[in-house]
Amino acid sequence: MENDQTKYSHEDSSEAENNIINIVYRYLSYWKWFVLALIISFFIAKIYLRYQIPLYEVSASILIKDDKKGGAISELSAFEDLGLFKGVNNIDNEIEILKSRDLMTLVVKELRLNLQYFIKKSPFDVEKFDNSPITVQFVHGDTSIQYLSQEITINLESKTRFKILNNKGESSISRSFGEPIETALGKIAIYPNPIEFKEFIGKDIRIVVSPLASVVDEYRGAIVVVPVNKTSNVIEITLKDPLKVKAEAIVNNLIKQHNADAVADKNQVSKNTANFINDRIKFITSELSTVEEEAESFKTYHKLIDVESEAGLFLKTGSDNEIELLQTNTQVKLAEYMYDYILQHTSPSDLIPANLGLNDPAVGTMIASHNIAVIERNRILKYSSEKNPVIENLNTQLLGLRNSLKESLLNYKNSLQIKLKELNKQESGINSKIATVPKYEREYRVIQRQQQIKETLYLYLLQKREETNIALAVTVANAKVIDNAYCNGIPVSPNKRIIYLASLLLGLIIPVIVFYIMDVLDNKVHGKRDIDKIGVPFLGDIPYVESENKIVVNRGDQSSIAEAFRLLRTNVDFIMDTNKAKGRTIFVTSTLAKEGKSFVALNLASIIANSGKKVLLIGMDLRAPKILKYLGLTDKVGLSNYISDADIPLNQIIFNAPKIENLDLLPSGAIPPNPAELLMHDRVKEMFGKVKEIYDYIIVDTAPVGLVTDTLLLGKFADSFVYVVRAHYLQKQFLYVPENAHKENKLPNMAILMNGTDQKKGYGYGYGYGYGYGGYGYGKEKPKSKWKKFFGK
Repeated sequence: MENDQTKYSHEDSSEAENNIINIVYRYLSYWKWFVLALIISFFIAKIYLRYQIPLYEVSASILIKDDKKGGAISELSAFEDLGLFKGVNNIDNEIEILKSRDLMTLVVKELRLNLQYFIKKSPFDVEKFDNSPITVQFVHGDTSIQYLSQEITINLESKTRFKILNNKGESSISRSFGEPIETALGKIAIYPNPIEFKEFIGKDIRIVVSPLASVVDEYRGAIVVVPVNKTSNVIEITLKDPLKVKAEAIVNNLIKQHNADAVADKNQVSKNTANFINDRIKFITSELSTVEEEAESFKTYHKLIDVESEAGLFLKTGSDNEIELLQTNTQVKLAEYMYDYILQHTSPSDLIPANLGLNDPAVGTMIASHNIAVIERNRILKYSSEKNPVIENLNTQLLGLRNSLKESLLNYKNSLQIKLKELNKQESGINSKIATVPKYEREYRVIQRQQQIKETLYLYLLQKREETNIALAVTVANAKVIDNAYCNGIPVSPNKRIIYLASLLLGLIIPVIVFYIMDVLDNKVHGKRDIDKIGVPFLGDIPYVESENKIVVNRGDQSSIAEAFRLLRTNVDFIMDTNKAKGRTIFVTSTLAKEGKSFVALNLASIIANSGKKVLLIGMDLRAPKILKYLGLTDKVGLSNYISDADIPLNQIIFNAPKIENLDLLPSGAIPPNPAELLMHDRVKEMFGKVKEIYDYIIVDTAPVGLVTDTLLLGKFADSFVYVVRAHYLQKQFLYVPENAHKENKLPNMAILMNGTDQKKGYGYGYGYGYGYGGYGYGKEKPKSKWKKFFGK
């Protein structure tokens, strides 16, 4: 049992391998169609590539500086533990800023990307970006075309003149360069560019204006901004465009606009401080002028020249006390200015002037922290809204910082006022010592003190203004360019390798699919493999050859079809179960009409006769006789007449075949109304008995067994049956007819002959549709056209 299972396993495996090999061979037989499909797919790929605009990829990389490692953000980090400030993902924020609409709008406006110039060429127009032969200027400015979608075409006549073409390509009046003209684009002036103009003379140039918003959206969708990796602060910016120069300009300008925007944000604190200082300078200048005028008036009115020399001794004693008093008063004033400024500017987006010189470190730290928080809030608010939880958190933090700052300023001022009381008390003691000083001296000292305070404040503010201007000048962007926009000059789309590879695959896959579908839908018998499935012996095949002559074998003929009939002659002898030297009877039949049984019977008889044997060809297809027609003979008295008329002798209906030695004919005769009944007559048996004694071979052309029972009635007279199956004609569903006939032994020594097969199918079998009945070979094959030779037709 185990051995049987092993045997069956090997047989199944062998059968599967054979099936795979047969499939491969069958498809290899269509190699010419595969070659044609590959040529066509390659041609389509070439056409596709010709009419596709190539795209170039431009890339640049920038380093985003980590603000947490220094500068303003480092001061905010001190509050993270208190929950006042949270760290943000700086890289993600910068990516969103680079992809923002506002930034791309600045790029489109600066590079005028919504205005394009195209030189008309085949197969598609070529855009000119940095080397356009002309430049269009809009009389009412570029803002007049922000919402315009229009184009015009001009023709360059010379270096100084051009024409505007209408939609039909017709030209209008000649115009001069620089001349303002009304067009579909509005009022414009066209100027030539200082380039080699000669090559563009006589050519058409399309000037295309697109809506600003649509161009911005187009490039926002095309630009790709991604981090190089998760641990790096490097961002890569890529853009694909038909013009690599244009793409490089867009990427570089985007980086430029990004850095300018970042610098503007950082300068906001310095600008607010500068504005505050300028306002105070104006105010102090006015007060200083008032004090100086008061001192001048005092001296003039009292006719005083040098009041100070009279109180020099006392002033020397109290000089140190006065210096400290001045400094303390200055700090009080600064504290009051700062407190008033905070009360007046209550918006979360308002910055507080920094670096004014307050000696309290806590106040200075709070001001810096407050301004950093405002910058962060304003930056986030550009791409968010007031309802953002981060914004609301920052608003709460800013309110707390302002309240703390006001409280610190009040505490600082109170401490200064206490100090002032002490200093004033000391001054009173000094003043008591100079009681002898005239009243004018005391009054003048009051004026002089006010003058000194104002001068100190004025000089201090001038110094801070210079420091602020220096800070504005040295502000550095937070993005450092590592690699400027670069393109290697090789198009990334369409990818020629992928296109050609796809064409190769399609050139192979499409024929496979087509032939597979043909296999699935095909229900015709094509070759020996189909016959093997029904278990009927196989004699061989007769190839299809185009010829008008129905006798395709002649003595000495070396054609493929002649060799096929010689092989058939040999194989027929093997299947006959008889050793008799005379009277070998071979019946030729088929399933349906038009399968070539009469053709096979005629040529089989002819090839046997050519070997020197005496052969009789009997036409027993009484319903559709073809033998005489194939030989070009008229109807004669034949078998049907012989059977129905006892007075007709046998030798009267047998005659020699024309031009074929050793071959006699016994035609079917007139078509009877009752062929089956006629063939059951005793004279049929008598006829076979006589001719078997005379002839070496008797070839009988019988009726198709799939249509009528005539042949089955005559089977007892046959030594063997040649069952003709026409390739590419008989449907597989009719194979049950020969299968049943063989199993039930209705047709003795039966074997199948394939007729009309393809001659040059080296692998498996082919599919040859449309063969006409009777269109079979003649000795030497008829020459074929090159097309038919190539495809094996």
